[in-house]
Amino acid sequence: MPTQFRALPVFCIASALVWSAFVSAAPPADLDARINTVIREQGVPGMAVAIVEEGKTVVARGYGVLKLGSGEPVDADTIFPIGSVSKAFTSAALAVLVDDGKIDWDDPVVNHLPGFQMYDPWVTREISIRDLLVHRSGLGLGAGDLLFVPRTSRSREDAVHRLRYIKPATSFRSGYAYDNLLYIVAGQLIESVSGQTWEAFVRDRLLKPAGMNDSTTESVVRFARENRAQPHARLDGKMRGIGNQEVLDEKTSVISDAAAPAGGVLSSANDMGRWLAIQLGHGALPGSGADQPRLFSEEAGREMWTPQVLIPIRQFPEPIADATPQFSAYALGWDVEDYRGTKIITHGGAVFGAQTLVVLVPQKDVGFYLQINSEDGVVLRGMMNELLDHYLGAPSRDWVSDFATYKKERVAAALEALDALASEPVAAKRSRPSLALSGYAGTFADPWYGPVEITQQKGKLRINFTLSPGMIGTLEHFQYDTFRTVWDDRTIENAYVTFALDAEGKVSQITLKAVSPLADFSYDYQDLLLKPVPGP
Repeated sequence: MPTQFRALPVFCIASALVWSAFVSAAPPADLDARINTVIREQGVPGMAVAIVEEGKTVVARGYGVLKLGSGEPVDADTIFPIGSVSKAFTSAALAVLVDDGKIDWDDPVVNHLPGFQMYDPWVTREISIRDLLVHRSGLGLGAGDLLFVPRTSRSREDAVHRLRYIKPATSFRSGYAYDNLLYIVAGQLIESVSGQTWEAFVRDRLLKPAGMNDSTTESVVRFARENRAQPHARLDGKMRGIGNQEVLDEKTSVISDAAAPAGGVLSSANDMGRWLAIQLGHGALPGSGADQPRLFSEEAGREMWTPQVLIPIRQFPEPIADATPQFSAYALGWDVEDYRGTKIITHGGAVFGAQTLVVLVPQKDVGFYLQINSEDGVVLRGMMNELLDHYLGAPSRDWVSDFATYKKERVAAALEALDALASEPVAAKRSRPSLALSGYAGTFADPWYGPVEITQQKGKLRINFTLSPGMIGTLEHFQYDTFRTVWDDRTIENAYVTFALDAEGKVSQITLKAVSPLADFSYDYQDLLLKPVPGP
C-alpha cells in the first residue's frame, strides 16, 4: 500500500486538462431514464437522488416505489434512513460545540464524560474527542456492534459502559479500523456537554437551522410519517444478498436508538440537497450572505474534511480496477480520497434494508446524494462513478454493470466456500456431539456483550441473546462440538457455535463465527468469548 502521494505523469496531467475543457455544468440529460433503467434491471424498489451545483439544488427527485407492491411513489420528500452518513451529523454537532467554545477537538474525552473508560487505562486518559471520530482507537473492525445489532434493549449509557471490556485489536493510534461504538460515545459526550440528548441537539442545532424540515433523528417521528421508504432485502438464497427482493419488517429493521449517533438520521432528497450545499459552503446556510448566520464556522468545516488517518488501499479487480483510488484517508465523519486524480469527500451508509451514498467534489462545487430502499449497493457505487465521470468530463461508462459483475464474482466465491464446508469429510459429517444436549445447556456470558442463554427444549438446543430482542433460535448440530444457529428471525446472520470442553467434560467456553463469508462486519461474533456463569 503506497504511503506517499506521487506526482502524476505528464500524460495524465494533459488528459486532466483535456477533460476540464469538457466538464459538464448541468446534470446528465438522460439522468431520469438512466436511473429508471438501473433500478429496473437491478431490482431496486425505490431510489432518491439530490444533486447540488454551486450551492443550488438542481436535482431532487424520487424514483420507483416506497414499498414493493404498494404503487406509492418515492418523491423528493420521502424520508430514508441514511445509516452511517449520520456520522457527519455527529461530527458537525461536535463542531457546533467547538464553535461555542465548550469543547476542543483535542480535549481528552474524560474531561467531558465522567466515568468513560476504555480497556486500557492509558488509552482512557489519552483518547481525545478527535479520536472518537477517526477509527484509530485500536478497536477491531466493527468491535462491539453486537451490543446493538440487530437490535438491543440496552440504553446508550450501557453500551458506552460496556466499551471498557472490549480488548483492543491493535495499539492506540497505530492504524485504521472502522467502528460505530465510539460515535455512540460521541453522542453521549454531546449530551454531557450540552445538556440535550444527541437527538435533541442535532434537531435543534443542525436540522432546524439548516431548514431540513423532513429530516429526523427520532423513531417516533419516523413511524408517524407516511411518506417514508420501506426496507427491502434478498433473503431466500443460500445467504443474505441473493434471491428475491422482499419487504422487511420495518420495526425490527430500524437502527436501535442506542446506536443513533452512529447511524440514526433519516432524511429526504430535498433536505440532503440543503446538507450538501452547507457542506460545500463550509457551514454557510443556503442563500445566506457573508454576514448571515452559519450552521458551523468555516474553520470547523475545513477541519472536518482534513484527513486524520490513512486507510489502506485495496486494489480492485477487473472490471472495476479503474475505481481504485490513489489515496484514501478518514477525516471527521468523512472519507477523503481521489477519483481519477480529483479529490472527493464521501461517505456511505447502510442499515438493514437501505443504503446511502454521499459524494462532494469541492474542486467542481458539486455534490450528490444517492439513496435506495434495498441492499443492492452496486446501484449506488455504479451511479456514483457515472455521475463523477459526467462532472469530471471523463468518458461515459456503464459502471453499474461493472460493479454488478464484481458482486456476482464475490458471491460465487462465497457460495463455493459454503459448499466446501457442506462437503466436509465423511468422518466429520458422521461425528456426534461429545455430550448429551443437556450438557451444553446453561447461562454463559461474554465480558462486553453480557449473558447468552442456551436451553434444551423438546429435544433441541435453543440459544437466546437475552439483551438483543428476537435474537433467539435453534442450534443444529454441524460437526463434532460445533453447532449452527437457525434464528427464528431469518434476517439475522447465522453463526457457527463451538463448545470447548474441560478435562471433566464440561463446557469451559464458547466461540462463534459468522457462517456467511460475506456477512456484515457488524455481526462480530468472532469477538465473543462466552464462559459459564456460576450458579447461585
